Amino acid sequence: MINFALLPSQKIKKSYSTAYERVEKNYPYTKHWMDSLKSVKALRDTTIVNAEGLRLHGYFVMAAVPTKKTAVLVHGYTDCGMSMMHIGYLYNHVLHYNILLPENEYHGLSQGDAVTMGWKDRLNILQWAKVANQLFGGNTEIVVHGISMGAATTMMASGETQPSYIKCYVEDCGYTSAWDEFSYEIKEMFHLPDFPLLYSSSLLCKIKYGWSFGEASALNQVKKCHLPMLFIHGDKDTYVPSRMVIPLYEAKPNPKEYWIVRGATHAQSYRNEPQAYTAKVAQFVGKYIR
Repeated sequence: MINFALLPSQKIKKSYSTAYERVEKNYPYTKHWMDSLKSVKALRDTTIVNAEGLRLHGYFVMAAVPTKKTAVLVHGYTDCGMSMMHIGYLYNHVLHYNILLPENEYHGLSQGDAVTMGWKDRLNILQWAKVANQLFGGNTEIVVHGISMGAATTMMASGETQPSYIKCYVEDCGYTSAWDEFSYEIKEMFHLPDFPLLYSSSLLCKIKYGWSFGEASALNQVKKCHLPMLFIHGDKDTYVPSRMVIPLYEAKPNPKEYWIVRGATHAQSYRNEPQAYTAKVAQFVGKYIR
C-alpha cells in the first residue's frame, strides 16, 4: 500500500518537455503564449530549501506589466509545476497576474522521499508564497490555486496561520483527507475494506515518513480557514468523488463559494468549460485582489 500510493511505480520526475507537450496538446490555445515565454526566457526556475532541508524546485513568470497581483499554482498527484501552465495561462495571459508554479516533494525536480499527499507540502506552499511575495515586489496580493492533490494541499495550507499577502484560495477537485481518498481507491480498485490494510499502512507511514493518512486532512484544515475560498468540482469525477466537495464546503467558514461543473470528470473542469472557468475564477479573485 505504501509503495503503491506514496512511491508510485511510474517515474514522476517528469521532464519539462513532456509536461509542456501535454499542456499544448490538451489546451492548444496556450501554445503561442508558452512559446513566447520560452523565446524571451520569461519562464524562470527558482528553488527553496524547506524546514527539513529538502531542495524544492519551481517556475515563475512575471506579468508583462508590473503588478502586485500574484497566483501560486499547485499541481496534482504525479504531476509537476509545468503541468499547471494551462492555469498559468488563465492567470498570467488573461488576468495579467504574476505566477509561481512550485513542485511538491518527490515531484518534478524537487527532492523528497515520497509523496506526502499535500500534508507536508502545505507548509512548503506557505514558504513558496513568501518567496512569491519577495520575487514580485514585496507588496503582493496572492491567490493560491490548486488542482486535485494540489487542491488538497491548498486547503491544508489554508488552515495554518496566514501571512497578510495571501488574500484567497481556489481549490479544484481536492479530497477531504488522504485517508478518505485511499479508502475510496482500495474499495474501487481492489474491493478491500479499510481494516486491516489502511490502518497498518497509515501507521507505517507515520513511522517511516512522520505523518498519518488521518492527519492529512483538508477537511480539518478548512474548518480553521477564514480567508475566502472557491470550491470547484466536476459532477462526473470518479477519481476524487464529487460528493467530497460537500463536507468540505460545509466545514469552511464564510466567505466561500462553490461551483459544480456539469459533465466534468476529474481535473477537467477548465478543459471542459474554459470560458466559464475563467469567468468564475476572475469574478471570485477579483473581489479580494484588485
